[in-house]
Amino acid sequence: MPIPKRRHSNQRTRKRRTHYKLELPALVRCNVCAPLAPGVYQMRLDHHACPVCGTYNGRQAIKIKETATEE
Repeated sequence: MPIPKRRHSNQRTRKRRTHYKLELPALVRCNVCAPLAPGVYQMRLDHHACPVCGTYNGRQAIKIKETATEE
């Protein structure tokens, strides 16, 4: 396996690393959940079931456990 004769400069290394970035996950609004406020919707990951109501593509995909409310 060949070994580099000289080390890469910092500039060359940094140019290569400019594309190593984090990307924000794609979020979409849930069409089944009621709006939390006017113009505010429950967001979910794209191509995933909603964590609040458990629906995906208009169907119930997962069962959500009811949380005990304090009275």
